[in-house]
Amino acid sequence: MSEKRSKRQTGNLGEDAVCAYLERQGTKILCRNFAIRGGEIDIIAQQGDYLLIVEVKTRKIGALRSGAAAVDLKKQQHIIRTAERYLLEHPIDLQPRFDVAEVEYAGAFVRHIEYLENAFDATGY
Repeated sequence: MSEKRSKRQTGNLGEDAVCAYLERQGTKILCRNFAIRGGEIDIIAQQGDYLLIVEVKTRKIGALRSGAAAVDLKKQQHIIRTAERYLLEHPIDLQPRFDVAEVEYAGAFVRHIEYLENAFDATGY
């Protein structure tokens, strides 16, 4: 069996780890991989009065570019537009918060999660 994994398998590894991390904090996962044409949200969750919109970036340890750096303005705009659609389809009285989770892995194991709350916002969008 090859140790090479697809981008989807790598993404799932990171998303599974972040869901477990959030659930340990009492966060309720509402949806994974909500997609519309032109955008996708990895994890949508409820934590207290917040609706967490979480972008997960999974990288090998020692990657040249951080996960947060990959969430540039264009990516943020896609996430915001997708979140707007989610909220239209699933009205909820929670404050949206845009977070980024950086996941580092080696082999089949997650080594570290850096969770960035309020990584960006929708002002000026």
